[in-house]
Amino acid sequence: MNFIKAVAIAISAVIACGAAEAKMPKEVNIVYVKAPFNLQNMVIKDQKLLEKAFAKDGVKVNWKTITSGAQQSQAMAAGSVDVSAVMNTASLLLANGAGNPVQIATGVAHPSENFAIVVKSGSIKSIKDLKGKRVAGPRGTVLQQLLLAALAKNGMKATDAQFISMGIPESLAAVTSGRVDAALLAASAVVKAEESGCRVLTTAKGLVDVNLVMTARKGFADESPEALATIVKVNRESLKWIKSHWKEAIAIGAKEQGISVSQAETLARRSHYYDVLTQTDIKGLEADQKFLVESGLMAHPVNVKSLILPGAMK
Repeated sequence: MNFIKAVAIAISAVIACGAAEAKMPKEVNIVYVKAPFNLQNMVIKDQKLLEKAFAKDGVKVNWKTITSGAQQSQAMAAGSVDVSAVMNTASLLLANGAGNPVQIATGVAHPSENFAIVVKSGSIKSIKDLKGKRVAGPRGTVLQQLLLAALAKNGMKATDAQFISMGIPESLAAVTSGRVDAALLAASAVVKAEESGCRVLTTAKGLVDVNLVMTARKGFADESPEALATIVKVNRESLKWIKSHWKEAIAIGAKEQGISVSQAETLARRSHYYDVLTQTDIKGLEADQKFLVESGLMAHPVNVKSLILPGAMK
């Protein structure tokens, strides 16, 4: 594949500019996140692009699967994870608010339309009907933020719905089986829920500006900047390739997610992929932090600009 060769050449050029002083780690521990529909990450892993980029320096790439942003940040705090290919900014803010320094390396997507509150019961026709109902979803994530924002918009309190902390796969199983009344789901999980007879009550669009970013623990960013730059470079090159090889990329994503090509294309078009953050993203981070603090999820606000590594901004 020409793309692989192109990325390898680009990475070699970047690394060569200072290879004399370059200090690469022996291994890199990176979280693989394919949900909601993170096409860059799926392409990178499928084509072993990081392994190829690091081969010349003998750096081993260890992929870890952790779907919850909160658990990703906990793994970073423990030092078992260096980089998360995809983390939502709610989890990023909560981690830093708790004293766990996690930084943004580059942007990934703005997929607000791929995050949703899903119900099965026909008696639940609006957000107000969630009063007293059981809602399953991952705690400390943008999905929980979506629930709180939806309740607040309808004049309700967080305690008006009974939130049950579950991962996305467990939440999907719980709502389709009727063990809970609603679930907080994303992308292919929403598609699968609809196929099982559920329906979308609302998406995050207009409620939460979902921003997915690549993050790194501060220690890794400080100690291994060349390695992090390599990972960011591969991620950005993969996005360029996706845009010019759309059908091939969609096929990779569809296979990895276990959905049809048509469903994969819908999710991809709703994802609004990007790479470099702008001032709009900073304003979004500030708005998210304000909401998280006011909702009682985040105790200590932080300087959001300090969370963004220099290479992540325009």
